[in-house]
Amino acid sequence: MITPKQRAELKALANSLEPAFQVGKGGVNEKQVAQIDDYLRVHELVKIKVLDNSLYTAKEAAAEISEQINAEVVQCIGSKAILYKKNEKDPVIRLRNK
Repeated sequence: MITPKQRAELKALANSLEPAFQVGKGGVNEKQVAQIDDYLRVHELVKIKVLDNSLYTAKEAAAEISEQINAEVVQCIGSKAILYKKNEKDPVIRLRNK
């Protein structure tokens, strides 16, 4: 679980990121979830865009993906969602403890 200060830190880091994945009319599938998990293993932070033709909202897509890969939903704004998953072996992002 991340603290509100850590969440703010992650939001600031994600501000400059471009969406790495898109959720379209096909919704969230296992292959896409596996790709997002692999991406998070390397980068720890990902921005996902939910297209207008999708049956999901950004919150729904983020919740489903994060539940399957044990990631944290940092933020959902409009059609974009930000997910964070700490790499225990080789962390890329160093968050403050408090």
